[in-house]
Amino acid sequence: MRAGGRPSLQWHLWAWAAGALVMVWLTLAAAAWNSGHHEAREITDGKLVSVARLLLAPGDQPSLNTPDNRAMHRLEYALELAVLRWQGGRLVEDTHGFAEALGLSAPPPTGLSSVRMAHGPGVGEWRMYVMADAAGDRVAVLVDLEDRQRLGADLAGHVALSVLLVLPLVMLVLWWAIRRGLRPLSLLSEDVARLDTGAGQRLDPGHRFREFASTVEAINHLVDSLQAQARRERAFASDVAHELRTPLASLVLGAAAARQAPTPEALARVEQDALRAGRILQQLLDLARAQRDMALDAGEGADLGVLAATVAEVHVRQAYERDHELSLQRPDGPIALPVSATLLELALRNLVDNAIRHTPRGTQVRIEVWSDAASTGVSVSDDGRRPGTFGTTPSDGLGLGLRLVERVAARMGARLETGAAQAPMTTRYALVWPASPPFA
Repeated sequence: MRAGGRPSLQWHLWAWAAGALVMVWLTLAAAAWNSGHHEAREITDGKLVSVARLLLAPGDQPSLNTPDNRAMHRLEYALELAVLRWQGGRLVEDTHGFAEALGLSAPPPTGLSSVRMAHGPGVGEWRMYVMADAAGDRVAVLVDLEDRQRLGADLAGHVALSVLLVLPLVMLVLWWAIRRGLRPLSLLSEDVARLDTGAGQRLDPGHRFREFASTVEAINHLVDSLQAQARRERAFASDVAHELRTPLASLVLGAAAARQAPTPEALARVEQDALRAGRILQQLLDLARAQRDMALDAGEGADLGVLAATVAEVHVRQAYERDHELSLQRPDGPIALPVSATLLELALRNLVDNAIRHTPRGTQVRIEVWSDAASTGVSVSDDGRRPGTFGTTPSDGLGLGLRLVERVAARMGARLETGAAQAPMTTRYALVWPASPPFA
């Protein structure tokens, strides 16, 4: 069946499975038909032999136990029959002389019964059927149960042999049908294996079967995500090269100048450039550390207020040396977040470090922690930068620090907000979690 111009994989598989079942049924039907006709011929021929022997005089009956007669008279299907007939209550015919061995001095009752002869010419179990006519005359027909069981075993053997011979064909047909029905999945796998994600190749959205639509869409979405990730990585590599180029070039020039004229000023300039390059490399290491998913497990969570106080305490000396006023505002009670303490500290440390490092002397840097009905978060504000800036010079690692905080915030389920600074503050960066955080 088709919907939207594309067939259904469900109906495709059903059609091949149904076709295989039809072929199997036809094969079994043909085998049963042939076996039935064969057994009917054999049984009919056997009955002819049995009746012919029965109608001959007892002394003229050929023995069926000789090798020639076994093949000629179909011993398996020629059952040994014995007939006893009574007229007017008097036994008038006994083909095998069984009356005395069975103790039948009078006609037996009508119907089916099993009898056993302990002596005489027919020792063993026999099945007897007695029928009477309107005049009261009766006929008893007996068949050897051993012969009947042998005939049943022979018939069952022929049927079982036919089924066993057909079984390999049935298995082959089913294997072929399953393989053919699942061929579209193999083709889709081959298409996926041939994809060059580096070149941005995508699967054809108009794939043959409509059940593949969601799978194709998911694969194409994955390819688009890989492409976007590759573009971000290339942009990040470009930023890294750009950020490192200036301090390294300045470091080379400063080292050359210091070698020619080793003044304290020249050496201080070399030291400053080396520290600047070191800060950029440290940010790169922090970013790589944040991207190690297995190493940065959420653990037992973090107390936002306690962690903000720890970060502020670490930066007190740095703020004092740069003549900044560093303050912290937080609620008295704990503010627990189910996030990695390492990630949260990394992001907050970068915000505070940039605020202290890239604002003029004598300015304020404020850390504020809050938790209300709308959101939970922490912000870092200062009154020494223009709104929307994360550093003062490109060589200070302007792009890397912000990228680092953005990636860490996304991993923690938070959003990085900029702006909305309240006077006298001019610049504000905040990590904000909604009231019902999705990561919880």
